[in-house]
Amino acid sequence: MVKINKNYANIKESYLFSDIAKRVNAYVEAHPDADVIRMGIGDVTQPLVAPVVEKLIAASKEMGEKETFRGYGPEQGYIFLKEKIAAYYKKEIGVELEPNEIFISDGAKSDIANITDLFANDNVVGMPDPVYPVYEDTNVMCGRRIVFFEGNESNGFLPMPDENSEGDIFYLCSPNNPTGAAYSREQLKVWVDFALSRDAIILYDAAYESFVSEDLPRSIFEIEGAKKCAIEFCSLSKTAGFTGTRCGYTVVPFALEREGMSLNKMWLRRQTTKFNGVSYVIQRGAEGVFEDEGLKKTREVIAIYKNNAKIIADTLSECGVWFTGGINSPYIWLKCPSGMTSWEFFDYLLNEVQVVGTPGSGFGKFGEGYFRLTAFNTPEKTTEAMKRIKELLTK
Repeated sequence: MVKINKNYANIKESYLFSDIAKRVNAYVEAHPDADVIRMGIGDVTQPLVAPVVEKLIAASKEMGEKETFRGYGPEQGYIFLKEKIAAYYKKEIGVELEPNEIFISDGAKSDIANITDLFANDNVVGMPDPVYPVYEDTNVMCGRRIVFFEGNESNGFLPMPDENSEGDIFYLCSPNNPTGAAYSREQLKVWVDFALSRDAIILYDAAYESFVSEDLPRSIFEIEGAKKCAIEFCSLSKTAGFTGTRCGYTVVPFALEREGMSLNKMWLRRQTTKFNGVSYVIQRGAEGVFEDEGLKKTREVIAIYKNNAKIIADTLSECGVWFTGGINSPYIWLKCPSGMTSWEFFDYLLNEVQVVGTPGSGFGKFGEGYFRLTAFNTPEKTTEAMKRIKELLTK
């Protein structure tokens, strides 16, 4: 008789955002005329910029001509895109990377999940709480023991390790999803030194690096020693609106070795075995993101979302609501008013003013009593939503 992976019995039957969708859909069915404004899921609303679209069209035409048609591509990504990303890191972030340290993927989420293939299941995994659910769920699926680092108001939802901290693999996300908080260089240096002292690995999610506007690190590789202990994931979903187009990349440094094995070579072997690569057309579109005009146009879009975040933050400040995020991040993490639980506040906003957010408890034990709003809706919808919330909280 076949044996199944019983670790799946230890995860929730449905994903957090599926639960939210069910509640919202039920409300809309009962109130078909309601103008529901969605500020819960991190999906974007602005279209792809012209330089990207032009690249997509040109590449699609190439695929229709015998002379320029392409079949299977390199599983780790085309060199033209890897070189563009390496140049971006050098010019914009000040980090030197080799193109073959960069692996093109269909987004950070899948690589964050699949990277677990490189590690034995008896590793202890450390991660912050509140936490992006994919970090936790993918390791529960493997049967790994997980320890949580408590994020709270006193540490600005930026937990740090100490000499008693457990773990062999550590997940960090900065700017953070869901809290919007971002580590300083000094704080990341503590994490890197801690990992090096343990021969541990940091899995660093940099999906929101393009939202950093203050003097904060955009890559963990800005920190001395990080190439010997860290893997970095990034996505074009929020940087360039690729949520429906799907493209991202993972950086596995040549210097990263454990137990005599190169993790770069291991990941290359894993990808060439289990992944067929991102389509040529999409990679040409992604190439447009990293060219001068593409960077200019995508930053104009990011500025729209950052202004939305400011609208949200200003409104919460006017209402006397505690929050973090919203400056270097598209996420605003607020304390539920009047001692409400996360789901009570979710229902309160939905029923009273038809605004949807994300309950903090969906991100872990220490997310209870908090709530996430995203800045990815349109400026008009964001302004209207905050007008409604302000009227509700000050009446």
